[in-house]
Amino acid sequence: MNAVYWITGLSGAGKTTIGKIFYEKLRKKRPNTVFLDGDAMRKVFGDDLGYAREERIKCAMRYARLCDMLQKQEMNVVCCTISMFDCVRDWNREHIKGYREIFVKASMETLFQRDQKGLYSGITSEKETEVAGVHIEVEEPKHPDLILQNDGEKTPEEQAERLFLELDV
Repeated sequence: MNAVYWITGLSGAGKTTIGKIFYEKLRKKRPNTVFLDGDAMRKVFGDDLGYAREERIKCAMRYARLCDMLQKQEMNVVCCTISMFDCVRDWNREHIKGYREIFVKASMETLFQRDQKGLYSGITSEKETEVAGVHIEVEEPKHPDLILQNDGEKTPEEQAERLFLELDV
């Protein structure tokens, strides 16, 4: 059966890095696999939504519906997105066959240290009300299929391998 691997976590947690490695490995086993990244999808959808809570939920629902559509066309989907809202994950569980939820978790200290996109260091700038997990409340997954603690003890390759093995891909 085809699956949607919904890899969620805050910005800088390692979702995309781990997800890309997982995708490459999965695609060797199942060529009908696509990779979707939240930042890239925002651009594909026209970058017409902001970063307030309701806009983020609307954006996440676009991703969820796209994943559902692709899975129904017998595609495996690796989707890396913040989308830290129970209503979105609940919709996914109800509507997407083969939905697998992976929570990439990192401590706030780690996120501030990594700060790959300059989000956390720019907290006093205009992005002050836009940083998920700092100024916008997020809802951590309550029942993910897998939690990957990603504070640097394991390499992204080891994390992707764990995902592959523990989800019995």
